[in-house]
Amino acid sequence: MERERSAIVELFTKGHPSREILKILKLPLNRRKFVYRTIRRYKVTGKVEDRARSGRPCSVTTPSLGKVIAQRIRRNPRRSIRKMALDLKVSRCAMTKIVKRDLGMSSFKRKKVHFLPQLVKEKRVARCKGALGRYAVENLEKILFSDEKIFTIQEATNVQNDRILASSPSKVDEKFRYVSRIQNPKSVMVWAGVSKMGRTPLVFVPQGVKINSINYREMVLEPVLKNIGRDMFGGTSFVFQQDGAPAHTSNVTQSWLHDNFPGFITKEEWPPYSPDLNPMDYSVWSILETKACVNSHTSIKSLKRKLCQEWNKIPQKTLRAAIEALPDRITRVIQNEGGYIE
Repeated sequence: MERERSAIVELFTKGHPSREILKILKLPLNRRKFVYRTIRRYKVTGKVEDRARSGRPCSVTTPSLGKVIAQRIRRNPRRSIRKMALDLKVSRCAMTKIVKRDLGMSSFKRKKVHFLPQLVKEKRVARCKGALGRYAVENLEKILFSDEKIFTIQEATNVQNDRILASSPSKVDEKFRYVSRIQNPKSVMVWAGVSKMGRTPLVFVPQGVKINSINYREMVLEPVLKNIGRDMFGGTSFVFQQDGAPAHTSNVTQSWLHDNFPGFITKEEWPPYSPDLNPMDYSVWSILETKACVNSHTSIKSLKRKLCQEWNKIPQKTLRAAIEALPDRITRVIQNEGGYIE
């Protein structure tokens, strides 16, 4: 700040007008008042330093207390503003000012993530480095990303963002106020795949059927993948991606894919424990769930019908955008040494 003021005064004394000073220093237009005040202060006092202010000096939100609070937060960032205010015998309002205004900190929610041992992190980095060329933006056109997800008949809700507007909670209708939950709700497993060229139909796994390598091949690979090259990619070859689920990495599945789709991504190539690198996981499934499960369903049949309707409504540009975000995510995994990127 002081350096900018000195530069403004130096240019002003050389005869440059205020608007020209903004351009020379490359200051945005919203800093015009700052330039005008600096010049006016220099004209009146001959200095650029702040003039003495009247009023009572700060007695609570002092720099010394800010250092104490910063040290406490550094030792344990999970300390709450309310508890620190009680411990240091200051008001909650003063504590909030120091934390947010003086220290520039905000409160963030902790996230639940999958466990990543050091060995897994090293594998993620190594395989991401090997995949940088394959997953470059210009090479994503011929890749089909796939995944499975379990949907329940219950309403999907986001505890952070799902809010209601009302003068008081008691004045809100029960259907909006509460999100009901039951034990062991009915559910269905769904398989799907997306590419920049289109999407596969949803494949519903029958109730009680476990996805092993045989069922995976008979219900998904043979009836769906064999037609994808013709229907989605115009008869040309494509690359098939799947995660590290046991049914995907079994020798039976890998051998079948090798015989039928030589360009598929093998279990030795795809980074382990990496839902953050699959567009289905980090984007597409959540979009579908938000649309199809905005309300609870009375039956699996109703849930399936709604899933199919909303699946076909997702704009293709949305799927393309999700896939095009992959190269950047791979780079971030490498930069974070295989750690979390979300």
